[in-house]
Formats: sequence, structure tokens, C-alpha cells
Amino acid sequence: LEGAEAVSEPDSSVDIVWMLKSLHHVPAHLMSKAIGEIHRVLKPGGLAWFSEPVYDGPFNVLMSLIHDEKQVRELAFEAIRAQVDSGVFRLQAEIFIQVPAVYQSWEQFESRFLQVTHTELTVDAALYAEIKTAFTARMQQDGAHFLKLHRVDLLQKTGA
Repeated sequence: LEGAEAVSEPDSSVDIVWMLKSLHHVPAHLMSKAIGEIHRVLKPGGLAWFSEPVYDGPFNVLMSLIHDEKQVRELAFEAIRAQVDSGVFRLQAEIFIQVPAVYQSWEQFESRFLQVTHTELTVDAALYAEIKTAFTARMQQDGAHFLKLHRVDLLQKTGA
């Protein structure tokens, strides 16, 4: 298994790279290196599609009780912007998308976000109760509804 900071593809061999909600999971000190690897493997004029969740709205307020990603999401955006500012990529489009999410029950939400193996969570009984209260306050007859804002940055490799 390889990380984004060390891609095994040859130089200038790929037309497009998709990073879907993943750059903010790259360790902060490796984000620029990961984007550099994307630049390296892209053909001249190749495209890099970065889709990242934006830290905004009621869903993020709820999720910040569980695992606050505000800083890493901001760092991911800064890493993308730094590459554009340096001139190695040209920004072709920036698109904002509202993605609807519905959780039918507390149990569904809990299994999706509290019973995870990819992130070590520290949730004691008091915090668990706070999270559950915040979630159930959003419940309607057909579930808890959220809009999740995502930003897509479509970048094009510049130069040869």
C-alpha cells in the first residue's frame, strides 16, 4: 500500500488524478509532497481533481464533538492554494457542492461515526451523551438531515 506522498506511477504518465475527500487525511507535513507527487505523475496539461469537505455548517458542529477536522481541512486547502500560487498548477475551476446526508437513526449515525477503526476516538460517557443529544435534536420523522459542503478544485499541470 502506498501513500499519496510516494506514488509508484512513472513521471508524466497519468492524464488525471482524483483525490476524493482524502488530502486532509495526509499528514500535514506531507501534504505538499503528496501534491508534488501528483504533479510529477501527471502528463503536461494533466488534471488534478481535489474534492475536500469544507468545515462549515451543523454537521461539522456535531462532528467536531467526535473528531474535529477543522485544522487539517484548512491545511489541505492551503497546500492546494500554495501549489497554484507557485505556478506549478493552474486553477481551472473551483466548485462548491452541497451534499445531502440523512441518517435514519442514532444507531446508524453511531455505527458510521463512533464505531470506527480508522481513527482513535476518546469519547467518555459525558461526551457520548452530548453527541447523542446534539444528533437527536436534528431528528425528524424521516431521519436527521444535513447538508455537507464540499469544494472541488480542478487544477491543470503547467509547464512541460
